[in-house]
Amino acid sequence: MKLKIRLIVMNFLQYAVWGAYLTCMGKYLGKCGLGTNIGMFYAMQGIVSLFMPALMGIVADRWIPAQKTLGLCHILAGGAMVAACFYGLATPTPSYAILFSIYSVSVAFYMPTIALSNSVAYSALEKGGLDTVKDFPPIRVFGTIGFICAMWAVDLVHISDTPYQFLLSGVLGLILGVYCFTLPKCDINKSQEKKSFVEALGLQAFSLFKQKKMAIFFIFSMMLGAALQITNGFATPFISSFAADPELADTFGVKYSVIIYSISQIAETLCILLIPFFLKRFGIKKVMLMAMIAWFFRFGLFGIGNTGSMVWAIILSMIVYGFAFDFYNISGSLFVNQETDPSIRSSAQGLFMLMTNGLGATIGTLAAQAVVNHFCAWNENGLLVGIEGTGGWPTVWYIFAGYALVVAILFAICFKYKHDPNKIYK
Repeated sequence: MKLKIRLIVMNFLQYAVWGAYLTCMGKYLGKCGLGTNIGMFYAMQGIVSLFMPALMGIVADRWIPAQKTLGLCHILAGGAMVAACFYGLATPTPSYAILFSIYSVSVAFYMPTIALSNSVAYSALEKGGLDTVKDFPPIRVFGTIGFICAMWAVDLVHISDTPYQFLLSGVLGLILGVYCFTLPKCDINKSQEKKSFVEALGLQAFSLFKQKKMAIFFIFSMMLGAALQITNGFATPFISSFAADPELADTFGVKYSVIIYSISQIAETLCILLIPFFLKRFGIKKVMLMAMIAWFFRFGLFGIGNTGSMVWAIILSMIVYGFAFDFYNISGSLFVNQETDPSIRSSAQGLFMLMTNGLGATIGTLAAQAVVNHFCAWNENGLLVGIEGTGGWPTVWYIFAGYALVVAILFAICFKYKHDPNKIYK
């Protein structure tokens, strides 16, 4: 029980750091004149995920124990995020180049911590004689709870459109960085056998592409990863945009768009608890397919929703997100952990992050920014509203929904995997 509590604290802070700014940064960027660059800020998380998770995973596998690597990354990321806050406070119209550079340093060291925190938890649970598939999801739930608490905090104290959201994130990151050094020690590979260059750098994880099953899995992980950051970047500006309608300006959703958005994370918390059952009952293919179909409904419901009479559609979209995110992200991570050799697990988790939050999220976010810029524009009140005659926000969301549906159909056809609950998820 003591071990689980320690891992719960780690997961709570791990995602509270992210939740403090991830879903509301777009509101602040729009307010300070950087709205057309929202996509680039979110894409940077994907760009650094192309190499940083894999690199830090290699470090954790070969040289510095994963819990210490995790702590160092959080300290560096937290320090940079605090710096971003003070720069934002220094000027109402921050320079894109300067703010983006500081922010980039922070996310470069934060993104590897997602995979590293999973590796630390898996290692500790296995050494404690516990079942990762059964015991990890309930622990991971508290990560989502931390994310929600941070979201509510920034909205309730009215800092969701200010740089103070960066300060909250940075302080939490620094606290977690120190805490990580107290976590159970993870093993590193110090074998004295002569290794090739690839083995020495821990790049064996890339050899997983030689397995057709894993190659297809990673490719579709990338394709689905394109959807990951779209709503994080544009959902709260979308919900806030209804303030331009006099009949909807005083609705709860407009006033507290981040709290409304947090329903997604509440649903995510509940859906995490369903993962062990769904994986054992249906297997990774059907669970991933469920996630892809959920993304279709996630976007499509946004297309028909508003904060007035159609608020039910927005709320239902938030609920669907729990299946869309968890059934893809958490299940995928568990699948990678089960399918790879222990000596390269940190690297393999890093590779999974590279394909999803790296290539996938980068391509998806930049494409989403182009779509949003074509159909919507920032008005004089700092609201991202639809451009007359283009179809506006509904068209934007229908385009994203169509993409998710196409990916789901292709995945159902291409990914061949025979589920054996006794062999894979025992």
